[in-house]
Amino acid sequence: MLASRRPVLAIPAAVTLLLCGCQQRPAGDGRPETARDFPTADRPVSRAAENTISSESQRDSMNEANVVMDLARIEPGMSVADIGAGEGYYTVRLAQRVGAKGRVLAEDINPAATERLGTRIMREQLENVSIKLGTEDDPSLPPASFDRIFLVHMYHEVSEPYAFLWRLRPALRPGGRVIVVDVDRPTDMHGIPPALLFCELGAVGFRLTEFVRKPELQGYYAQFEATGVRPAPASITPCRMSGDTPKRND
Repeated sequence: MLASRRPVLAIPAAVTLLLCGCQQRPAGDGRPETARDFPTADRPVSRAAENTISSESQRDSMNEANVVMDLARIEPGMSVADIGAGEGYYTVRLAQRVGAKGRVLAEDINPAATERLGTRIMREQLENVSIKLGTEDDPSLPPASFDRIFLVHMYHEVSEPYAFLWRLRPALRPGGRVIVVDVDRPTDMHGIPPALLFCELGAVGFRLTEFVRKPELQGYYAQFEATGVRPAPASITPCRMSGDTPKRND
């Protein structure tokens, strides 16, 4: 497991698969019981099966991962989380960048994806990687453990953003950052408008520290830090769409 100072992931052989058994049955409105203390997102959600991100070779031809890791200032020895890791495009490249003294936790909510990723991690002998199965409203990350948390082309698929972000926030170390890479288009078309992204993260106490548009990213790069005190779930003011502009009534 990850410790709060210098996390060491216990990895027999090459990879450990950590399964979260905390999923609960959805309520009658389709929301999980564990999310019902939080506001409902006022936006549609893309289906994971419809992902249209290019192949790894195409992404590498545009130098995507290196551009993102350079912007995020990923260095050897860092501890990072790759949420929505999928087939592991960023996981394996982050593992190479942070090196043997660094650690990568790869997480997805799809058991089949985590199984395939586990096979890949063992095949490529990446002993600094662990894999975890998350849930739609809780990444279940160990507290004060990560220098960077990556949400790459996946945030638009998060159906419970306020619960998800609220529970993600304590996992950052002091000075840690959340990295979002996404596309400026509607959330049901595998993207999220930057203003809506800023609004939703702001509602849970994150402040934008950097925003870059680059063709290599097939979209934009946004970086956030946690500020102030994490709000109580009941006090979170959700973002409401007014025309094309998201607003909070606080």
